[in-house]
Amino acid sequence: MVESTPQVKRVSALAGHYKPVSSERVGVTLQEIRDLTLWQLAVWPDSLSSTAAQVADSFGIASVPDFCSSGTSGNISMLRIEPCKFWIVGSALSEIDSSKGAVIDLSHSRTHVRVTGADATTVLNSYLPLDLRERSFPAGGVASTAFHHVGITLWRSEHGYELFLPRGFAVSLWELLCEASEQYGLSVNDRL
Repeated sequence: MVESTPQVKRVSALAGHYKPVSSERVGVTLQEIRDLTLWQLAVWPDSLSSTAAQVADSFGIASVPDFCSSGTSGNISMLRIEPCKFWIVGSALSEIDSSKGAVIDLSHSRTHVRVTGADATTVLNSYLPLDLRERSFPAGGVASTAFHHVGITLWRSEHGYELFLPRGFAVSLWELLCEASEQYGLSVNDRL
């Protein structure tokens, strides 16, 4: 008899702290994106071009993203978070030859929060030391930054600002986002 491997049931870091709400006027919408699939690809410098291009091509992404940018095909995105490091959002990543780089599953280590709305940039600028104006941080932009002294990754997708928060700090950062957003009119949507 073959024993099956038990599936680990993922519990949100925001469980018990995530309560859908809506104001009359909504300037900021917060939403947890559940069941994050996030893989990291670290590529050695001597195989960077070929290995990154091969991974991008396997997901139908037109070209390897430049540093601090992203590429998307359907529901899968490739974020270049460091010169030789990429995150794949939305799909698992196959192992690669160790002479070319390394792959690791980060899905359980981050909480994914989407911030949208007319006042989203204003709220995020209260905490992030980045120029989030369109000309400085356009759609597709990626940054590793600090949010209230906690290292996070910020991606400006076609849907809004995507925050990847370390699981251990997700609740406190979530509470700060909620408090700062209330003055602009807060909506907390059902989780995706």
